[in-house]
Amino acid sequence: MENAKIDNDYLTSILLSLLNIHSPSGYSDQIVHYVGKELKKLKIDFNVTRRGAIRASLKGVTNAFDRAITVHLDTIGAMVSELKENGRLAIVPIGTWSSRFAEGSRVTIFTEKSPYRGTVLPLKASGHVFDSEIDTQETSWKSLEIRVDEICPNKTHLLKKGFDIGDFISFDTMPEITDNVFINARHLDDKAGVAILLSIIKAIRQHEIEIPVDCHFLFTIFEEVGSGASSVLYEDVNEMIVLDHAPVAPGQNSTEFSVTIGMMDQTGPYDYHLNRKLVDLCKKYKIDYRKDIFRFYRSDSASAIEAGNDTRTALVGFGVDGSHGYERTHISSLIATANLILLYIQSDPVFKRDRKTMSSLEGFPNQPGRKIIQIKT
Repeated sequence: MENAKIDNDYLTSILLSLLNIHSPSGYSDQIVHYVGKELKKLKIDFNVTRRGAIRASLKGVTNAFDRAITVHLDTIGAMVSELKENGRLAIVPIGTWSSRFAEGSRVTIFTEKSPYRGTVLPLKASGHVFDSEIDTQETSWKSLEIRVDEICPNKTHLLKKGFDIGDFISFDTMPEITDNVFINARHLDDKAGVAILLSIIKAIRQHEIEIPVDCHFLFTIFEEVGSGASSVLYEDVNEMIVLDHAPVAPGQNSTEFSVTIGMMDQTGPYDYHLNRKLVDLCKKYKIDYRKDIFRFYRSDSASAIEAGNDTRTALVGFGVDGSHGYERTHISSLIATANLILLYIQSDPVFKRDRKTMSSLEGFPNQPGRKIIQIKT
């Protein structure tokens, strides 16, 4: 296997481009077109589902076995829930995230007529007016409103401008890469994952790397609302790696400088044998890695399994501090993640018997356990 060098400049350039494309769940057409154009540049075949999920494919030495790497293009966001009499907009979240990270954000509201700009503010926003009440008001989505950058003193003016209930709202990502290569931005989850995957495909193409089995690259569009990989994953996929973020926080083992192998999330354990394979690759090729468990986390693996796919799945994550808020990672975590997945793509399947949906017990694996003692009666 070839531990090919990932193009750091390409990775960061693609990431910045992705971060500047609005893609809250349900409003992702633009980023689908962008990724599709990039795949064409990389000369890789792909198809697009009715709603916009992308399935790209690279042929392996044999097509008797299929594996997949999955990332998601959609992000958290919000939607207009009410046109208020004061000329402002009430909002509800798209995806699961705290309203405290929405306060003060600059946003784009997508109406049928035109996109408009605005700012998310608490209902009591001025300390000169409300004094300490700005600190004691409730922290919730009900306590927020958008001040639009248009002359709209009342609901009637909002209607004339074209604002309506159901308009999508995207939050500015505010990307910044420091001299020591910390990457700060909203929506690194999972646009950093998309940038990593495109960089891996570029390395495979550039270095003409031979892969043993067919590999599909899945770009889903509804992960943040729970149904991402439910339709784009077919029965032919035997193994799937979900490439997503690994939350960094007190009590977690993940870091911003390594790759994380997820052992379990709120939906249950990931595949025992596939995880062991990933750990072995990290050890053999000296990739800095961590194992971790995420209690309040759900990935495209869950939607794939719940849709009825009998597929071995694992989670490989880049470390993100402040997930679903003002996020931060480091380039070393992105590179470590890319290196591990690139090696995995070049590796043999965990079990060749998995190419069949159903088979006999012969060749089925064992996990370490206590020897069974037969008691004579």
